[in-house]
Amino acid sequence: MHADSLRAEAGTLLPASASWSIRLDDVSVTYPNGTRALSGVSLDIAAGEMVSIVGLSGSGKSTLIRTINGLVPATSGTVTVGPHTVTGMRGRRLRELRGHIGMIFQGFNLADRANVYRNVLVGRFAHTATWRTLLGVTSAQDRGLALRALDAVGMLEKVWNRAGQLSGGQKQRVAIARALTQQPSVMLADEPVASLDPPTAHAVMHDLRRVNRDEQLTVLVNIHLMDLARQYTTRMIGLRAGEVVYDGPAGAATDHDFEQIYGRPIQPRDVLGA
Repeated sequence: MHADSLRAEAGTLLPASASWSIRLDDVSVTYPNGTRALSGVSLDIAAGEMVSIVGLSGSGKSTLIRTINGLVPATSGTVTVGPHTVTGMRGRRLRELRGHIGMIFQGFNLADRANVYRNVLVGRFAHTATWRTLLGVTSAQDRGLALRALDAVGMLEKVWNRAGQLSGGQKQRVAIARALTQQPSVMLADEPVASLDPPTAHAVMHDLRRVNRDEQLTVLVNIHLMDLARQYTTRMIGLRAGEVVYDGPAGAATDHDFEQIYGRPIQPRDVLGA
């Protein structure tokens, strides 16, 4: 089917879900091996904010973002997302919550042998009747959501391509489309540009910023590159050894602020470049 026909089919959609705020109140995480990944973290993130979580490997960035959707349980403290208390949530209630939280991973997590369309429809599973999922029966509404999401990230022309045929940047854009198809209230991105070349990384960050602005969606991005944090996010939270050492406007963060976050002088690998 021609891209113009696909765009026409994507035209009638339900509005996106309302964005949610996020609150962490004195949250600590200690893993079973004794590693303390977070220590007394308290944060209030307003609905619709675009926030970067900055820090070196091992600073607690991934742990923090994964406490928000319950992938990592808080050892102590309270995590609240929108109207829901995530702390202590499990089973069906936790699965339902995750249906409203889009998650983008560094490794894309796509099914390479399936086409782009089928990969993006995975975002509807939490909101689809089990019999439809098992039989592969797609509603017109879900189809429209998938096509609109692909169009939003410039991947509609690749809708019938196998995911394994795509470049890394294209895969990440499909992953963003999959998350958008959930109609999420929060979007989490865990090192989404770590394996991408500079132009592609800028393109992916631009997509995330556009999602934030156009959908007024709460977006949190884990990143360690100072220029991307400054350019694409409005607020930056710096983590070092599991503690918040910076929380303020991203664009106003100085080189000294980044050195405090990193715990060392700035190095060339801390900047992606053009």
